[in-house]
Amino acid sequence: MTGTAHVIADDAEALAVAAELAAEFRTGAARRDAERRLPRPELDRLSDSGLLGITVPREHGGAEVSAETLAGVFRLLAAADASLAQIPQSHFVYVAVLRRQGDAEQRKFFFQEVMAGRRLGNAQSEAGTKHVQDIRARLVPQPDGSHVLEGTKHYSTGALFADWIPVLARGADEELYVAYVPRHAPGVTVVDDWDGMGQRTTASGTVRLESVLVPRDRVVPHHLTFRGPQLHGALAQLLHAAIDTGIAEGALAEAVEFVRVKSRPWFESGLKTAAEDPLLIQQFGELALAVRAAGALLSEAARTVDAAAGDLTDDSAAAASIAVAAAKVQAARAAVDAGSALFEAAGTRAALNGLNLHRHWRDARTHTLHDPVRWKVQHIGRYVLNGTRPPRHGLL
Repeated sequence: MTGTAHVIADDAEALAVAAELAAEFRTGAARRDAERRLPRPELDRLSDSGLLGITVPREHGGAEVSAETLAGVFRLLAAADASLAQIPQSHFVYVAVLRRQGDAEQRKFFFQEVMAGRRLGNAQSEAGTKHVQDIRARLVPQPDGSHVLEGTKHYSTGALFADWIPVLARGADEELYVAYVPRHAPGVTVVDDWDGMGQRTTASGTVRLESVLVPRDRVVPHHLTFRGPQLHGALAQLLHAAIDTGIAEGALAEAVEFVRVKSRPWFESGLKTAAEDPLLIQQFGELALAVRAAGALLSEAARTVDAAAGDLTDDSAAAASIAVAAAKVQAARAAVDAGSALFEAAGTRAALNGLNLHRHWRDARTHTLHDPVRWKVQHIGRYVLNGTRPPRHGLL
């Protein structure tokens, strides 16, 4: 990363740049995963491309692209390399937190950082607590208005590669805050101990925070986000759905190429090529339907988020969350199914470890564990049947 970044002008350029980068990233994705080669050069390319600044408001120099465009960017990147696409997910979530809850000076400072290509990571989840929202990291107020931050975070995707690490912590009033902490601040230790079966190169490891001094102007009152109608959860989940959709599309594309070029027909078919087999044609048709449905629901959900952003009410926020939940459920199912069906369709050779085709299923199975879709189905059912709005907890 050079410290300066290209400035993307609009939605069309954002999608064009994402497509160009996806083509580059796809080339080495299988090897990076197999060797667990962390994608630092690729992330520097991402920073320099200007994509990390596309949601910055126009008044601060950004393109302020739509949610539909942002989802499209993640979809393109994830189809090429799901690990690489996952790394900046929190970056955009915490840019959105600044847009909604940062004061004028905080927005000015951090938006300049983002436009220069600086990366935001995350230190949000904790292990060994009662549940995902049992946050025990603490911001201890000091007499001069600053804070001392203490805690340990897990699944900290993006932190190892970040310039700034947004840390979710509780203040003295027990409310939730986000502290934006420099990656190399004294007391911050980022441990590359992620050993998941999938998304191997996200470096989603541990962040330890020991007596980290945080100035007052680096703390944002995140709890205020949930005092009224909000799109925090809808946006975060939309990007997760886009990643799953991209994984599904990437798996399907690789299965198609493999069957066309490398698969042999089953001897009983009497056909010259596997691609002529009517049973495989049927299977690929069914897979294509599932993947296309995921893409269609993703686009609809993104447009619903954009509509709600223009007229944010309890009803529009609820509609956005439900639309995103539907997209996430379908995308998760399509990603896991496509990653698995790839082997049945492509045959025994597809299982060779050297080809690393199993990375699609491993990435899908790992990423879709982020939050359970069974609860999303429950919220969809309650909304459809009884008109019950989903809760404002930021995970829907």
